[in-house]
Amino acid sequence: MDFFKLKEHNSDVKTEIYAGIATFLAMIYIIPVNANIMSNSGMPLEALIVATALVTIIATTFSAFFSNTPVAMSVGMGLNAYFTFSVCNTYQIPWQSALGAVFLSGVIFTLLSFTNFRIWVIKSIPNDLRKAISAGIGTFIAFMGLVQMGIITKSEATLVGLGDFSNTKVLFGLFGLFLVFVFWAWRIKAAFILAVFVSALCAWIFGIDGARFPEQLLSLPVISGDNGLSAIFGKLDIKGALELSMIPIVLTFFVTQLFDSVGTITGVGSRGKIFDDPKQGEKKLGKTLGADAASSAMGAVIGTSTVTAFVESSAGVEAGGRTGLTALVTAICFIFTLFLLPVFKAIPANSIYPILVLVGVLMFMEVANINFKDKAIAVSAFFIIIMMPLTYSITTGFAFGFIAYLFMRIMQKEFDKINLGIIVLSAISLLVFLLQFL
Repeated sequence: MDFFKLKEHNSDVKTEIYAGIATFLAMIYIIPVNANIMSNSGMPLEALIVATALVTIIATTFSAFFSNTPVAMSVGMGLNAYFTFSVCNTYQIPWQSALGAVFLSGVIFTLLSFTNFRIWVIKSIPNDLRKAISAGIGTFIAFMGLVQMGIITKSEATLVGLGDFSNTKVLFGLFGLFLVFVFWAWRIKAAFILAVFVSALCAWIFGIDGARFPEQLLSLPVISGDNGLSAIFGKLDIKGALELSMIPIVLTFFVTQLFDSVGTITGVGSRGKIFDDPKQGEKKLGKTLGADAASSAMGAVIGTSTVTAFVESSAGVEAGGRTGLTALVTAICFIFTLFLLPVFKAIPANSIYPILVLVGVLMFMEVANINFKDKAIAVSAFFIIIMMPLTYSITTGFAFGFIAYLFMRIMQKEFDKINLGIIVLSAISLLVFLLQFL
């Protein structure tokens, strides 16, 4: 265990193992949730269950050994919804090309990990706008969850309206939503996965929406066949992702991952003072970001949307985890999920989608830290937050927000608050709109 330098980090094997298990319990929900979301893009559910588990194992193990930090990684929430509901369903882009876009954004992020570009972008963009982006993505995925549960539906008169609350499926979704908020309010570390399985158990018992107990609990991972991992592994279409119309999508994956990664990793690190060391802190942060970037490109090859650091890693940090051994234990725990396909497959969709709503709430909480007294910030943050769900597009929210920010600063003659980074991102945002007419 000398490799992880436990004594140097004031930790021990027992603490790291416990911390790794805590992280696993906090983020195991990603297996059924991600598979269910991405299956709406036309990818087979069985293959996605295996792919999500495999990506989590490989990415987290790589992070453990490469960066020696307790940061676990898996398919990012928010971007998986964007991949499915915006890129594939709204824009009608084949999932193979969408995976190609994820791969390209991961490669770009990896290459730039060897430069100071990340730091330049982060310093260029006001902290308030970064928080607005988090809040905007939160509203977007919460909206997705409510729509998928049937709680919000189309309306000819008002565009959207309340769903049919006499529908058993909708009521069951509300029940799942109730459970996840209750368990979260009780501060149960495994609140997400507990809510999923309790609601699924109720659905199995009462036969809600055709749900049934899994005929078996364990099985070997489905590798071959039309529904196996081979159906999505290596099927990314890089050539299709290189088309001009795909530029905004690649940029969205890249920019969102950049903010998400830096925000999550620094946030988790601050809880355990992981990056505070004046000599090794910045180096460890860089390696963790590098592992995040490389894992995203790898995930696209396996068959998932963007891979990123998980904020649930904070559960392990709170339990005392300080080194890569915590992440390694988490990865080992995820190996067992490869054999739980029958259970994950039997979970009804409305046991899954309430998780999106709570994740959206957690991300939206960043809005409390935005300085709305600044007019430029208020206008741009408003457009970022409101346009993402209303247009079904994170890309559009970005574009509206950055253009509005630059416009307001110019109108107020606050030229000292405009930097090259803002100008570049505003130009890219303008390009997003122009490409729609080409």
